[in-house]
Amino acid sequence: MTSAAEPAQTRPAASVPPSWAPTASYRLQLQPGFTLRDATAAVPYLAALGVSHLHLSPLLEAAPGSTHGYDTVDHGRISEQLGGEEALRELAAAAHRHGLRLLADIVPNHMAVPVPERLNRQLWEVLRDGPDSPYARWFDIDWAAQPGPADAPGRGRVLLPLLGGRLGSVLDQLVVDGDVLRYHDHALPLRPGTAHLPLAELLARQWYRLAWWRLARTELNYRRFFTVNELIAVRVEEPEVFDATHALLLRLHADGVLDGFRIDHPDGLADPRGYLQRLAAATGGAYTVVEKILTGDERLPADWPCAGTTGYDALRRIDGVLTDHTGAARLTAAYETFLHGSSAPADLCQDPHPAVAAALRGRAEMTGPRGELAAEVDRLVRLAVRVGAAEPAHADHAPWQLRASLERLLTGYPVYRPYVRPGDGADDAYLRELLDGRADPTDHLVAALALGELGRGPEKDEFCARFAQTAAAVAAKGVEDTAFYRWNALPGLNEVGGEPARPGLHPAGFHDWCRYLERAWPHSMTVLSTHDTKRSADARARLAVLAEQPEAWAAEAAAWSAAAGPGGDRDGDWLLWHTLVAAWPIDQERLVAALLKAAREAKLHTSWTAPDPRFEQALADRARAVYDNPGLLPRIEGQVHAIAPYARSNTLSAALLHLTVPGVPDLYQGSEEPLYTLVDPDNRGVVDLGALAVRLTDAATPRPGDLAREKLHLTATALHLRRSRPLGPYRPLPATDLASDHLLAFARGDDLITAVTRLPYGLAHSGGWRDTFLDLPAGGPWTDALTHRTHPAGPVPAADLLATYPVALLTRRGRA
Repeated sequence: MTSAAEPAQTRPAASVPPSWAPTASYRLQLQPGFTLRDATAAVPYLAALGVSHLHLSPLLEAAPGSTHGYDTVDHGRISEQLGGEEALRELAAAAHRHGLRLLADIVPNHMAVPVPERLNRQLWEVLRDGPDSPYARWFDIDWAAQPGPADAPGRGRVLLPLLGGRLGSVLDQLVVDGDVLRYHDHALPLRPGTAHLPLAELLARQWYRLAWWRLARTELNYRRFFTVNELIAVRVEEPEVFDATHALLLRLHADGVLDGFRIDHPDGLADPRGYLQRLAAATGGAYTVVEKILTGDERLPADWPCAGTTGYDALRRIDGVLTDHTGAARLTAAYETFLHGSSAPADLCQDPHPAVAAALRGRAEMTGPRGELAAEVDRLVRLAVRVGAAEPAHADHAPWQLRASLERLLTGYPVYRPYVRPGDGADDAYLRELLDGRADPTDHLVAALALGELGRGPEKDEFCARFAQTAAAVAAKGVEDTAFYRWNALPGLNEVGGEPARPGLHPAGFHDWCRYLERAWPHSMTVLSTHDTKRSADARARLAVLAEQPEAWAAEAAAWSAAAGPGGDRDGDWLLWHTLVAAWPIDQERLVAALLKAAREAKLHTSWTAPDPRFEQALADRARAVYDNPGLLPRIEGQVHAIAPYARSNTLSAALLHLTVPGVPDLYQGSEEPLYTLVDPDNRGVVDLGALAVRLTDAATPRPGDLAREKLHLTATALHLRRSRPLGPYRPLPATDLASDHLLAFARGDDLITAVTRLPYGLAHSGGWRDTFLDLPAGGPWTDALTHRTHPAGPVPAADLLATYPVALLTRRGRA
């Protein structure tokens, strides 16, 4: 169970005045199928819904056909695929007329390595001119890691792992076309004066080395976004690179087109704090949130000049307080039995917990000699060797010893990364704790370099920054993109920043976290669904019900596997049944795509780089067979129908908590109604906002059993309350008597109360609310903004308060 309290932190007063912060934002995924002009058409609806800001996915020119925008090719243009700068300005004007402002997603960490490569002009010139290019400092390239061209072997070159086979097997597919070298759709610049050379000599004279794509994991010498070869890291820590890559966005901010920013993947930056300081200075302190993933009880660094995170920390707490801790532990036992039968582990409190063990294995696999991040670890080894060569005090640590130490420290590091800056004297408690009791001198040398304790110098400073960046990649790929697809006892908890080993959060701990957020980061974003969640909030709301009935659900899952017939991977079956319940009704193609992605990310039977066609075909066949199984399909539909009342409660409870806890709620497109999407690209599709606008006009009309209408009504009501006035200080309100643990309530100031149901299945099967009361503060009658029913101050029966909805949003008369 998550710890009950998070200690206070001292931090400067918020640099963003409350009047600048959104009351709520709405994330739009811009893409060729939903452009800036489509967003403009949706402005009246979004204003009527009640948000204050539109939160736009990346705006700069991206690779052709990009559906997400994170593969930037040109920082100097608003994407023509989305409508260009003119369309953005038209959107801003329409938004302003309706009282709305714009937030934009910034991608400072990387650019695309596009096809054709000419689309990225800066990278094109680096490939043509090598380290002498004025853009060579833009990209995070370790030139020394690859021998240079034949006539300049000491200068280095860039490994380009884009060939479908070893070089010798594809030579006949390379074509010289003027000053361009073509390989299928790739078009690469030729170094001036080399186009006339024989092919072998021509290749030897370039500032890049064409290579088989499989060599990337061990030989790549440019930093990537995680393990994506097609995204090359940008050295935004260089002032001239920051200025060039942010000029357009800063001009649009100065012109009043953009009012704030979401910063993508700050963990990839050499100096996140320095980046935010530079951005704050350039914008005068614009509203800015960072996609910082906080693990466990980790807190956002207090000296970062931003409004807070993008909200995954809130997602974990809201999901946690609506998850049955005891039931989740029993479901873990049932999962192990489902997988292993009578040979299931007997001790479910083992150390490490199976989820933690899976995370450690995932991290270790990333950093091994043939791991997906082996090239990044080798870069750190080379830096440490150079430090030892220059300073006898740090010499005689063999490369294999350095690599082994790096593997140990990166595997055991418990959060995403340290935030030490060379020379600033900062410490890192996580690294200190990891080293406690260790005697290995190489471990201590590596840690001292990572902490910047051995003085300054190019290699030392670079090691300090690169260790942190590599740690973040190891965490993201080893845990979220590997372990979270391997250990599936509670799939709904396997989200970004999640802790499946610590399911559930007691209301006292939830209240403590809310007060901490209000005190430390009052304008931080909060989210439930995003473009990166593996399952949307309402899909997770269904799965949370299963944690309340672990033995019954495990028996049902076993019956479904039996009905499906022999064959199938047991863990794959468990995930299949959870996915069907979470996203039902779901068509075959969506289901198969999500399961195939999960299997490839898990890397146990198949993977992206080494697919097993037989395993994947069997997985797809088993999933598709569900739809033709007359004995199975009714059971799935029956299960979804049986848990629907409890899933409804979780959906509405989560939505109301999201909209009324401290922070700024960020709604994901379409999530104002029930949304049952899976991992990307499933969750990044185009949403029909026009149809939502039509339904909003009568959302307040009661329609029993219409969850879509209920959620839309709740969302619009709470958003308009937020826009009408600031929410006051957070104060927990205790319930009394037998079922009090199922009622979570708090006040926001003197005139607003949120009350929600938690663990609804357990509530229903233990006798209902019985004599549970919520004591409403004195000072006049309270009106539920959702039902318009009035309740007197003083003790109110929970059964009466929550007779219509499993939630209540109470205001004092005259203040709604």
